[in-house]
Amino acid sequence: MKQFFQILVVLLISLSSCQGKQSRQEVRKEIQLSDSTDQEIFNSIWEIAGSMSIDSLPLNDRVVEVAKMFMQTDYVGGTLDGNEKEQMVVNFRELDCTTYLENVVALSKVLSNDSLTTDDFLKELENLRYRNGKLTDYASRLHYFSDWIYENEKKGIVKNITCEIGGEKYNKTINFMSTHVDSYPALKVDVSLVEEIRKTENEINKRELFFIPENNIQNLENKIQNGDLIAITTKIEGLDISHVGIAIHVNNRLHLMHASSKAKKVVISDIPLAEMLMQSKYQSGIIVARLK
Repeated sequence: MKQFFQILVVLLISLSSCQGKQSRQEVRKEIQLSDSTDQEIFNSIWEIAGSMSIDSLPLNDRVVEVAKMFMQTDYVGGTLDGNEKEQMVVNFRELDCTTYLENVVALSKVLSNDSLTTDDFLKELENLRYRNGKLTDYASRLHYFSDWIYENEKKGIVKNITCEIGGEKYNKTINFMSTHVDSYPALKVDVSLVEEIRKTENEINKRELFFIPENNIQNLENKIQNGDLIAITTKIEGLDISHVGIAIHVNNRLHLMHASSKAKKVVISDIPLAEMLMQSKYQSGIIVARLK
């Protein structure tokens, strides 16, 4: 709720001084979200984007401005997993690192559309979140973030730039979900999904992955742009990525905008990303994807 009121304050200020895009309210059709607060937050973000010309910015810059609108939003894990069957969940009030990134990217992509239709945002979010852009079941969700990048690169949404900016091979066997079934309620309820997850893991393990080791991030951070997507690799056995966020440079150093489980809210890291990773015994480096 804190985030919602922050958005309203910004909206009131911006609308009082900007009069140029009132037609956006006339052409927009309401996106019917299940929670009325989420609906109001979406409407406010859309109106702010128009009044402050955020919608006309290049995509990477648009991502940064939309990401800032969620600062201080509460961190809550597992918001996608509270239903008996896999459903299309939209929750702007409570975010984990992945839902923060997905909501920001999906909103940023649709905000430039002056004739936004009812389903545009939901379709964009579904396209990002699920294999082939379609929700079928729990296994269709892109649980492993290296797989998320791979699948969304095939869709033409992002480009994995890790190798070209100086990354090196990331040799890791991915099998965490299929070997930790008890950690995933949906897999415990429907064991048939475990085999589907295992098939996904096998496909991931056939791919050549690259990462920038933590001790080389500072040397390469000037090649990373504001609004790039950052996936933090992990030393945890069987897992590819443990955290994600959005790149932002502060005082000529690369920082991370992210939904932090430690801070319990969306923040910009108080120290540069390179130093942040060096302080963690579980994080090993980053993979970088750029929106197209």
